[in-house]
Amino acid sequence: MPDSTSASHKSIDISSLSPFETASAAISKKIDPFGVTTSLLNAQMAWMMHPQELVRAASALSGDLVALQVHVMRRAMGMQSEDVIRPNSDDSRFADPMWTSSATWDITKEWYLALTHRLQDMAFETPALSDKERRRAAFWSREWLNMVAPSNFFWLNPVAMERFVSTQGKSLAEGMSNFMRDAKAKNIQMVEPDAFTVGKDLATTAGKVVFRNRLVELIHYAPTTEKVRETPIVIITPWINKFYILDLTPKKSMVKYLTDQGFSVFITSWKNPGADLSEIRLDDYLLEGVNESINVVTEFCKVPKVHLVGYCIGGTLVSTYMAWANKRFAADKVPVAHWSLFTTLTDFAHPGDIDVFIDEACINALDETMAKKGYLDGAEMATSFRLLRANSLVWHYWVHSYLLGESLPPFDVLFWNVDTTRMPQAMHSYYLHQMYLQNNLIKRDKLTIAGESIDLDRIVQPLYAVTAEDDHIAPWRQCYRIRKYINVKAPVRFVLSSSGHILGIVNPPANPPKRAYWIAEPERNEHWEHWFERAEKKPGTWWEDWTEWLNGNCGELVEAYPAANRKFPALADAPGTYVYEK
Repeated sequence: MPDSTSASHKSIDISSLSPFETASAAISKKIDPFGVTTSLLNAQMAWMMHPQELVRAASALSGDLVALQVHVMRRAMGMQSEDVIRPNSDDSRFADPMWTSSATWDITKEWYLALTHRLQDMAFETPALSDKERRRAAFWSREWLNMVAPSNFFWLNPVAMERFVSTQGKSLAEGMSNFMRDAKAKNIQMVEPDAFTVGKDLATTAGKVVFRNRLVELIHYAPTTEKVRETPIVIITPWINKFYILDLTPKKSMVKYLTDQGFSVFITSWKNPGADLSEIRLDDYLLEGVNESINVVTEFCKVPKVHLVGYCIGGTLVSTYMAWANKRFAADKVPVAHWSLFTTLTDFAHPGDIDVFIDEACINALDETMAKKGYLDGAEMATSFRLLRANSLVWHYWVHSYLLGESLPPFDVLFWNVDTTRMPQAMHSYYLHQMYLQNNLIKRDKLTIAGESIDLDRIVQPLYAVTAEDDHIAPWRQCYRIRKYINVKAPVRFVLSSSGHILGIVNPPANPPKRAYWIAEPERNEHWEHWFERAEKKPGTWWEDWTEWLNGNCGELVEAYPAANRKFPALADAPGTYVYEK
């Protein structure tokens, strides 16, 4: 990563600072490690030191203000007028017709949007700052601007006031009740904690836990067809959340879909670690998680190889394992015939919106936090991810719960999203430093994990890689770079699904189709733009294409494997026991 990314929010050479300024900078790192204040101050100072650029930005703003004044006068006189600034297509804060039909509220909205958009543009255009520092300044300015939106205040929100009148004040009373509920929970809640029951409403696909160690339970799902493909599928789930995102309701369950298509499916359910597992390393996740699961499955099914799947951080671990296995075993003894990745980063140079939290100061602050507890609390991580989409994941619920007095919707994905897990200190610190900060996974033999140096170029097995168009956690253009790093001999089928990090993957067939996907086989050094230009766009879900690909690679049909057997008896019914750990 460039030097500017590790400058701990400072864009000016610290050697040029006075002793007082140096001391101030050091203090700011302690009290503001995430750059909330320092990034904004750096941007302000940069503009003050470049008056010519500031004048040009002010001129652009004045142009907007003149257009806005004309708009205000036309609306004040009862005349029709096109909005000077339109909300972004994904901004629902001002979607209600009242914000447009009423001149007063339209003017309020337009003033806010005009100033917001111009200030955001200025943040991204700040002179003399690195790109990373500009993005950080833009991010934190956006957080402040989102917070002061008129829609967030009762007396500035016409929808809230109309609801108050129509309900004779009941909406505000309900809103206060909701506020007290969330104050007690110390969180702006998105779904009721008892909206669903795991094992009853979610994660209901029948199966058995056939293996358990200190880190993982391995679930084998009961077959739903008389015959299955010989090669079983082993899914390595993320340990940032619970595994059942791939087994939500029966209609949304990927594992049920796969079993119904005639596949034998195993999936990992990770333990929710406490302080007693603080020293667990990434090596342990690879050996006790991935490698042990594969050993169990090959013995269980009496086959030499499996199809290995990794999702998100689970996919990063799977990629690491594939490089590890191709060095550890002889070419014909690697226990993975082919593999799939879902929204997975291997090159962390541009890791998406979360990049605003990635530098030495931020990660050192997290290290200090984890050292006190032995882990990173899942709620802290969830808060960071919510901030990346604050309008939809924070302020939407502020308005609808408190100002409108609405009940929380029973949304299964949101329920799963708040069912968080902890990260062991040693593993997570290593992951943040080596992957995000140093980007060492793509560097040949830079990392040594579980006794082997890691080189992605050793991977020769066929890969099916799925990304998501609107993924802000694992941007698809960055995920695409896996083609550059694995061996040129490895066939790759690359898919870009519409939607985001979750719904791009949890994407069951629907009639009529809800989504679409682009698909093509990229060449090793082919730029993503060229790939996208020639990729075929298809309506529907990539699940169907993946199934066809798996059918062609997973061997002949054989008698279905039982959910459990004598050597690997059932330790528990699916969804197991680890999934319930809080």
